[in-house]
Amino acid sequence: MERRDVLRLSAVAGATGALTLGRVSFADAAPAGGRPGGGPGEQTRRVTGHLPTGSPDFVYLPVEVPRGVCEIAVAYRYDRPTVPEGTAGNACDIGIFDERGTDLGGAGFRGWSGGARTEFFLRADEATPGYLPGPVNAGTWHIALGPYTVAPQGLSYDVTITLKYGPRGHTPAPVHPPERARGRGRAWYRGDSHLHSVHSDGKRTPAEIAALARAAGLDFINTSEHNTTSAHGAWDGLWGDDLLILTGEEVTTRNGHVVALGTDPGVFIDWRYRARDNAFGKFARAIRRAGGLVIPAHPHATCIGCNWKFGLNEADAVEVWNGPYTPDDEITLAEWDNTLVAHTQGRADWLPAVGHSDAHRDPDVVGLPQTVVLADDLSRRALQDGIRAGRVWIAESSKIGLSFSVTGERGEHAGIAERLAVSRTAKVTARLTVSGAPGCTVSFVTDQGRLYSTPLPPSGEGTVSWRTTPDYAAYIRAEVRHPSTTPGLPGPMAAMTNPVFLGRWG
Repeated sequence: MERRDVLRLSAVAGATGALTLGRVSFADAAPAGGRPGGGPGEQTRRVTGHLPTGSPDFVYLPVEVPRGVCEIAVAYRYDRPTVPEGTAGNACDIGIFDERGTDLGGAGFRGWSGGARTEFFLRADEATPGYLPGPVNAGTWHIALGPYTVAPQGLSYDVTITLKYGPRGHTPAPVHPPERARGRGRAWYRGDSHLHSVHSDGKRTPAEIAALARAAGLDFINTSEHNTTSAHGAWDGLWGDDLLILTGEEVTTRNGHVVALGTDPGVFIDWRYRARDNAFGKFARAIRRAGGLVIPAHPHATCIGCNWKFGLNEADAVEVWNGPYTPDDEITLAEWDNTLVAHTQGRADWLPAVGHSDAHRDPDVVGLPQTVVLADDLSRRALQDGIRAGRVWIAESSKIGLSFSVTGERGEHAGIAERLAVSRTAKVTARLTVSGAPGCTVSFVTDQGRLYSTPLPPSGEGTVSWRTTPDYAAYIRAEVRHPSTTPGLPGPMAAMTNPVFLGRWG
């Protein structure tokens, strides 16, 4: 008969951060024929307990792993009592840290599935998606429970840990995507840098995502799983001359999410902090040290914990359009637009806008929207340089083509993200050429707001021009929108550009 130890532990919420429960112990060694009272070469322990409302963000369950273990497997469940309307119910994430510890930003991270899975395993040669293969060394491991929301009745959890004994096996060296594809030299490249696969809470495999990216006309994608790097080595054979695959992470904190775009393969960025902890700057710098960009995601999304609370001082760009265009994107767009005026007077660098699909599963559309980047070639560094400089426009699909520039009376010219340095009274002409946008309206937006709009021809193709002066418009950016579906609000976005700035520095 299988032996099962049941430990009943009741947690009391600490003042901040984290709570560590009592240790779960296993025997120190495995006899050759298996464990007494267990299956061949395995042991199981079960832990149950209760977390009250107001529990800390992370609850650690220490597990003493003896020598001779080749695999650790964990299964968990928790109750979901009925709660009053408008009250958050129970939601509890899970992950694991190995014998190297749980220090913030430390080396012990071995995987995270959030709330996407009820069980996982890891061993030297393989692991559940979201978890990192590698040796199961002796020492104190920690199962991390993340009570994301707790019902008024509290949250009762049940965790089962199984250790399997035997030869360790071999951990294969991960195969990571190259940093460069053939490309077309200096050109506009289309990409979607916020995507989820089975390695976090998505339902698609990397192979399915790569196929959908190609079908969407994309030149590059970026892996961005929630709080794990396990997908970095999952794209072998899926890249090519036509598709560059960057590695990254969606750092998913309790106070907002940030896309780490194009970080070095295998580099993990920690997420276990809130804005009140004054730690984000440290981890933003860690993203940059790993060669990545810091891009706050869906800053005004309505999901719990998704609103961006860390400010934008550390950002390299901001995701103003996330998936199908919705009112929270409209709020983010307006907030971003309000930050552009400081740059017109030379008081601050400006923050480029990008757009990503955040696609998880059917019917989410990969490449809706997509960021179109002017880069010197199809490589990680060139794309990042283009995004950082703001040489970007956003489209709902690859069917839309666009070019935007502003010219002066004497032939002066400025494109997206550039400055047309002419006198304040000089006549300038904004010109937008669009294709693939039937039924849409073109608008020019300035620091005063939307000053000029006109419908495109029925074909959805045309060139629209508008004349103004730097005195009247400190910057101009272009929008292409579908007809309005909500009275008093502009229609959903089909495409938009970053600004062209006008005039000399103030």
